[in-house]
Amino acid sequence: MINNLLNATKDNPYSPNGTFNLMCFLDECISNSDNSALWSRLKAFLSYLPFKLRTCFAMFRYLQMKQSIAVLFFLVFLGLIVPASSFAKSVHAEIYPKKISPGDAFIIRVSGVENCRPISASFGKTEISFGNCGEGCYIAIWAVDIQTKPKAYNVNVTAGKKKIKLKLHVKKTKFPELHLSLPDEKVFPSPDDLDRVEKENKKLKDIWQNVSEKLWEGKFMPPLENEISTVFGTKRVMNEKWISVHRGMDIRGKEGEQVRASNSGKVVLSEELFYGGNTLVLDHGQGIFSIYMHLSGFNVKSGDIVSKGDAIGLVGSSGRSTGPHLHFGVKVAGINVNPVSLMKLEL
Repeated sequence: MINNLLNATKDNPYSPNGTFNLMCFLDECISNSDNSALWSRLKAFLSYLPFKLRTCFAMFRYLQMKQSIAVLFFLVFLGLIVPASSFAKSVHAEIYPKKISPGDAFIIRVSGVENCRPISASFGKTEISFGNCGEGCYIAIWAVDIQTKPKAYNVNVTAGKKKIKLKLHVKKTKFPELHLSLPDEKVFPSPDDLDRVEKENKKLKDIWQNVSEKLWEGKFMPPLENEISTVFGTKRVMNEKWISVHRGMDIRGKEGEQVRASNSGKVVLSEELFYGGNTLVLDHGQGIFSIYMHLSGFNVKSGDIVSKGDAIGLVGSSGRSTGPHLHFGVKVAGINVNPVSLMKLEL
């Protein structure tokens, strides 16, 4: 009879023939048992286990061990010998926070994923990039544009063959309004200046389109531990003629005060721009960038790799600025993001 068992399992257990023979053999065991319901459940559970465990289980039952001893021995065997990876993992996906304002960042975390399973997600028609956050864990930082209408949106996650639909709620938000009086030359650039601005915008757009490997580690930190003077999303009316939306945050600072990297990354821009003056851009990977404007000087140069908290520049008033301060901005997948929302994420 042992030969019958070995013959039943000699085929690849994952092939139709091997699985059929083994399960037929177990069916005979079940039909001769006083507690067929229990053995039927164990048979169903057995289908998820590797070949060696299937054979071991069949041998236990075939040798007609007493039911209580067989079950006890089987459970002890599983607890001591079977690695956790032998059991089917349950894939779990979540969004945090579930309710955000226009221009805010959020995270998608997927856990319980087997290494061979590809992970992807989409928000509308946009594909979302993931990075590793531990064994079987993947994480993505994403954002919605400040013009996003308030309502519930679907975020579709795919892990192998499993599809999960998550909900993201964008809430109605009122942003402040600020009226400024500035010299006209600060508000309305000359034709030559406009040509320069156009070239600089194209260069920056090319940078935002780059999606590199994850470099950021843990939470993002403030680059300057001072009071915020102008928040993200502020509607600025200049000279009662020109309206612009503030797509970053202004932090008060003294001339020459140290500015620190919000997270680890690579310097991809360190030069003087028309509006931003001395401007630094760090690439943190996965399409995430931090921007530091109006600096009086640089401590790093393009191509340098920096760690979170490194001194990268000095507070100044270069470019279109009325006094020393830091303009701190964030881009995620080309979207201007509220830096405060990014720094609040538990990463």
